[in-house]
Amino acid sequence: MTAQTEAELGLETETMTVREAIRQALREELERDEDVYVMGEDVGLFGGVLEVTSGLLEEFGEERIRDTPISEAGFMGAATGAAATGTRPVVELMFSDFAGVSMEQIMNQMAKMRYMFGGKADMPVTVRTTEGGGMGAASQHSGTVHSWIAHFPGLKAVVPGTPASAKGLTKAAIRSNDPVFVFENKMIYEQSGEVPTDEEFTVPLGEAAVEREGEDVTVVATQRLVGESLGAAETLEGEVSVEVIDPRSLYPLDVDTIVESVEKTGRLVVADESPLSYGTHAEIVARVQEDAFFSLDAPIQRVGTPDTHIPFSPHLEEEVLPGDDDVRAAIQRIA
Repeated sequence: MTAQTEAELGLETETMTVREAIRQALREELERDEDVYVMGEDVGLFGGVLEVTSGLLEEFGEERIRDTPISEAGFMGAATGAAATGTRPVVELMFSDFAGVSMEQIMNQMAKMRYMFGGKADMPVTVRTTEGGGMGAASQHSGTVHSWIAHFPGLKAVVPGTPASAKGLTKAAIRSNDPVFVFENKMIYEQSGEVPTDEEFTVPLGEAAVEREGEDVTVVATQRLVGESLGAAETLEGEVSVEVIDPRSLYPLDVDTIVESVEKTGRLVVADESPLSYGTHAEIVARVQEDAFFSLDAPIQRVGTPDTHIPFSPHLEEEVLPGDDDVRAAIQRIA
């Protein structure tokens, strides 16, 4: 679906930041379904480490906005067990780098329970977590690990890049009967845009958005790099016609929308903040090679973080993180 199509649906919108859009999604789902509740470190009194859940404790009380001990394994396991018995927990994992602490609960329990019980067990868990560099928060708080989670059968992974998709994907995740990880890039929380106010608005899991239509080069970009790619496309206007696609979901991945675009343009750039090797870039490249190889007119380009950890030094961090200049250079190499 194109972003234009969503607008054409005639939905009323309101200007919100990504942070406000996610908070609104949580508020609407808490009001809609009494089985929904939020848990995590500092989500209540403190309002979340990056203030996403600010004010929800006052609105919904301690039973539904629960501060937990500093134990990722503990609250991830509690959420898994609670979901298996019929509730819909929304867990905030403060930084995605901490997923390793709770990986036994995620990989061997949450991801496998429906399979182990022959499809008879639902697992409606939503895990919200932050990722990405740019805040000078050093390597243990700045990683981009969504490829890791998307790799495990039984887990779904979404990566919003706009306020509207942040709201729509969060609501779709909460309503899903499967575990869904919502990866929020911390550098776009203040990014604002038009967000549908309809309480039934969701973004279906596995549906990409064409954020900008073009004819010469396709850019598939995620999270922060959606905005960076749109900016790069704007500066190349008149020189190269660039189509920008936000996949929004990594698993399931909307391969059809990407392939349809590449069949039109013949050229592809994949822009994602995760490390370049063995990840999101490779998966998208492989799918296009399988389904649209004979439509390609130039080598596929990748824009991402080199295979290194995110430095604490601001100058070094800026050096390794991909941005609009990298997207623009990748486009110009093949245009």
